[in-house]
Amino acid sequence: MKVIAIANQKGGVGKTTTAVNLSAALAQSGQRILMIDLDPQANATSGIGIEPDSGASLYGTLLGNEELESKILPTRFDRLSMVPSEMDLAGVEIELARMDNHLSRLQGILQAAKQRRRFDFCLLDTPPSLGVLMTSALAAADEILIPLQCEWFGLEGLAKIVQVIEHIRQSGVNRRVRLEGILMTMYDGRTNLSRSVVAEVGKYFPEQLYKAVIPRTVRLGEAPSHGLTIFEHDPQGVGAEAYESAAKEFLRRHAVAARPVPA
Repeated sequence: MKVIAIANQKGGVGKTTTAVNLSAALAQSGQRILMIDLDPQANATSGIGIEPDSGASLYGTLLGNEELESKILPTRFDRLSMVPSEMDLAGVEIELARMDNHLSRLQGILQAAKQRRRFDFCLLDTPPSLGVLMTSALAAADEILIPLQCEWFGLEGLAKIVQVIEHIRQSGVNRRVRLEGILMTMYDGRTNLSRSVVAEVGKYFPEQLYKAVIPRTVRLGEAPSHGLTIFEHDPQGVGAEAYESAAKEFLRRHAVAARPVPA
């Protein structure tokens, strides 16, 4: 199981939209996916249509009181499972900050999960901040995928999170972590701005920049309010096509062939 943190300290960049729809697309490609919602706002949880019971989040697991396996819920996608979030996860930041090993707690939990070989990929939806939960995710991840909106302010945020990744690596907490990719979101091909931002990112991160771009569409914004992925809400639309392309590119980058899925 490879752990991918979908991370950006800025809010409103399409991070949770990417976590939900990329997870669904990978599952539809035959991969066994575990999505973990680490954001106390629980947008990925509601976006996939789950209403968790109290105590369903990773709170107890991070504090060492509960097992990860007890938190994993099925979704309506056959190969997609999820650990949901809820507001109590906000309190874990304070609890973890008091522990000497707070950065390695999630790392240890997911390392144990790797040994069970139940999943091919684990995608972490992280909070839009540089708090304990975000840094814990970076410390636990094998790779980082950064959704980046096609705006100039997004480039400033990109520089900051790249610095944080380098700090995590140099500190020794997670020397193996690498920037796997940058996925451009909210792209509008009619504007010079979108094209210019993509070109600028490609200049500095040519290997990491995904060729697939996620367009700015009303349907992508609507889908979470119905608890649906874009593949259910607008299966023939440009948003579904974009995330399907991103999933195929993700699999190519990891040298994984899509598996036949029974009808």
